[in-house]
Amino acid sequence: MKPIIKIAKAELKQLFFSPIAWLIIVIFAFQSGLIFHNIFSGMMRRQLIGWKIWSATASSFGGFQGTFTIVQQYIFLYIPLLTMGIMSREFSSGSIKLLYSSPLKSRQIIFGKYLALVVYALVLTGVLAVYGIYAAFTIKMVDIPLILTGLLGLFLLTCAYAAIGLFMSSLTSYTVVSAMGTLGIFAVLNYVKTVGQDIDIVRDITYWLAISGRSDNFIAGLITSEDLLYFLIVIALFIGFSILKLQSGRMKKPWFVTLGRFAAVFAGAMLLGYFSSKPKLMAFYDSTRTKTNTLTKSSQEVLSHLQDGLTITTYTNMLEENNWIAQPDQYKVDVDRFKQYTRFKPGIKLKYEFYYEKTENKQLEKQYPTLNGDQLMDTLIKLYDYKFPIYPYSKFSNKVDLAPEGFRFVRSLERENGKQTYLRVYNDMMRLPSETEITAAFKRLVIDKLPTVGFLTGHGERASNAEEDRGYNMFAQEKSFRYALINQGFDFENVTLEKEIPAHIRILLIAEPKKALLPAEMAVLQQYIDRGGNMIIAGEPGRQEVMNPIVETIGVKFMPGMLVKPSKKFQSDLLLLNPTKESEKIAFHFKTIRQQEQILPLKSATGLEYSTDKGFDVVPLFTSDSTGGWNELETKNFIDDTVLLNTKAGETERSFPTAIAMSRKINGKEQKIVVVGDADYLSNG
Repeated sequence: MKPIIKIAKAELKQLFFSPIAWLIIVIFAFQSGLIFHNIFSGMMRRQLIGWKIWSATASSFGGFQGTFTIVQQYIFLYIPLLTMGIMSREFSSGSIKLLYSSPLKSRQIIFGKYLALVVYALVLTGVLAVYGIYAAFTIKMVDIPLILTGLLGLFLLTCAYAAIGLFMSSLTSYTVVSAMGTLGIFAVLNYVKTVGQDIDIVRDITYWLAISGRSDNFIAGLITSEDLLYFLIVIALFIGFSILKLQSGRMKKPWFVTLGRFAAVFAGAMLLGYFSSKPKLMAFYDSTRTKTNTLTKSSQEVLSHLQDGLTITTYTNMLEENNWIAQPDQYKVDVDRFKQYTRFKPGIKLKYEFYYEKTENKQLEKQYPTLNGDQLMDTLIKLYDYKFPIYPYSKFSNKVDLAPEGFRFVRSLERENGKQTYLRVYNDMMRLPSETEITAAFKRLVIDKLPTVGFLTGHGERASNAEEDRGYNMFAQEKSFRYALINQGFDFENVTLEKEIPAHIRILLIAEPKKALLPAEMAVLQQYIDRGGNMIIAGEPGRQEVMNPIVETIGVKFMPGMLVKPSKKFQSDLLLLNPTKESEKIAFHFKTIRQQEQILPLKSATGLEYSTDKGFDVVPLFTSDSTGGWNELETKNFIDDTVLLNTKAGETERSFPTAIAMSRKINGKEQKIVVVGDADYLSNG
């Protein structure tokens, strides 16, 4: 060990006697400091003008434009300048012969040289640590472990780059050639991720070899054994190459022997990399305070009930607009989408099937309006040079029915016990399902009966299958809508009051009935309320006579008239509402909505009155503005007529509740009821 330390000290002296090492530190500190300053000052400006700052630590150092994220993109430019002479200098000056003739072993020489580079990497990491220290004193509730894991990731990345530079320097006596060769290896390791991704064996090797993005998890606060071992293996690989190169100059061996040794080291590294990437052998540590890189406890609980095997079969219709998501060249990317789930259930199997069936695709219909499905697929195969097998849908139709899914991109989740469900993509900006939707799909595999929402029918209510703008089809069952009940872990069914409401109905939705309930029906509804059934009740102006008998039993009344707030930009009966402060007690989502200053638009809403003498705790969720708005009792035509406050007619300028949450303890459980003065907020339009 002493010879290694002596060589490292000598190399450090050599480095710092040269202006290059100092210049790199100065430029690196200036550039990284400028990045941190721009990010941090930008956050301060946003805060000063009243904007909310989200996850200040992660925004400063991670994310898409954080300090560490940007630094990792250009840190490779400094390393060739540092390493280009570390061994080349020995060859060009002839001092390598003295090293060869000394009692030092080749590995001691290389380890000593590399130790000096590691110390220098620590210096560069120390520069970045200064920004972390500054953040620790200026950011409220700073997430220090996240900063530390980010520093660890950048340190390991720098060490990996240094090992590559050391090897390239050992190949030539020309420093410029060494520097250019190092940059070339960096380019290859960054580009190799895209090579052979449509070939099974090749993509496993090239995807693992790629160094690009390897620090991303560290910067995000997640340490994985795969990433940690990757850096250690790459470092060991190139140090091993350097030792073999030095030994080949010391002891002449046949070229095939030397080549065999290099191949053995490379094969050993690939073998270790292969095993390190297996989900069953991975370990994880989420250093973030809020565990943002880990599934929520509820998702983990759902997975814990999946004791048997699970197979996810992805069906891609190559004539549908989402066909890019899981093509063979995107296989590794697609596997990573389920990495949080394979962390807790590593035995998940992924299968992929590619087929074609003509379905809605406006782009293809516009380009090739006269082609049938077979002709269209043949054209696309020639155009995009698809090499993987693509079959007509008829090949799968006997084992899976994709017609109800509209032949869209879909995944079939199936347990060994035969239970099966679908996981979809959605027509929004995100497209792909989030943890909420994935876990909701898994729930269908582990829960015998999902929570069911009952839609009251028989009185002209908004229908769960109505596709016009007033209907509730999108809210209930539109498969391409992310927030539809069926995509959020709920079932639904239509319910009448001709008989007792079934026990499995967890929520009863009453949306603007047009006809009054009969006494017998009111009795059935009251029985449901008395047993502690949950409800969502949505009314509309003009329906007060029908709605009030329903809500009077729980202490609520739909007020006469319609709420208005005259505005130069909008029609008077359009309300733009923010959640109340009290709503945060009901759900954390309301706090998020308040912080992001989002609004709930209500068109044609009625105000609510309520009392607490029925045993309910009542929390107003949304209220109208206290100034400039009132309950309009006279005006009916809000397009042509001008609304004016008329206190003599009973109109009052004040704040009115438009949505309330009610709860009480009954029959050993908590009953929850939401009443809203507008039924359009859940509609299609």
